Amino acid sequence: MKLPKTSPIVILTGAGISAESGIRTFRDSNGLWENHRVEEVASPEGFAANPDLVLRFYNARRAQMGEVEPNAAHLALARLEQGWPGGILLVTQNVDDLHERAGTENLIHMHGELRKVRCERCGVVFSWQGDQSRRDECPRCRRRGGMRPHIVWFGEMPFDLDRIYQALEACGCFVSIGTSGHVYPAAGFIQEVNSFAYTLELNLEPSRGASQFFEQRQGRASDLVPAWVEEILSGL
Repeated sequence: MKLPKTSPIVILTGAGISAESGIRTFRDSNGLWENHRVEEVASPEGFAANPDLVLRFYNARRAQMGEVEPNAAHLALARLEQGWPGGILLVTQNVDDLHERAGTENLIHMHGELRKVRCERCGVVFSWQGDQSRRDECPRCRRRGGMRPHIVWFGEMPFDLDRIYQALEACGCFVSIGTSGHVYPAAGFIQEVNSFAYTLELNLEPSRGASQFFEQRQGRASDLVPAWVEEILSGL
């Protein structure tokens, strides 16, 4: 696979790339978290009904990030960003910080970030490391009870869609890594790419939309992504 050096590349990553670092889904075999439906802990309605439950859910997820490290796929994508002349935009559906810790800089968290919180009253977003509670005071407006995880919940609009769509329309290559193809709007990104762009899916198994890609490769992200990055950079 050889691309023109000036081709911008857009990369979408999903749960599959983080799973290899040990990120848990926090769902049991019935799709529940501690006997609660996911909508109860990941929706505006759930937060309004039981904010303490929702915060406990995200505190557990935030704490887990201290137990995991970026894997070979994260590191390879950071290397590609540093070495590719045409520029890279990495869009992730994941809310962990493994891409940042691997060294990626041009990154959009379309579903939010675990290590950030947002004040619902003044709208400011803050970095956040430890547990969160409803008693927390907003560092800006100094009011209590208005802080929430900076996460896109069910029924909410993902972040930076305008920027993502502009990049998809202009890219010369679109690569989807570790995604199921079930979650929109990300599952529809392949349809926004120009017909001249090269499209590639790297996944453990074919996604729902795999047939829309020019090429599909199956296997572990930690194997496939470094091999693909080496292939791309070796052509420079």
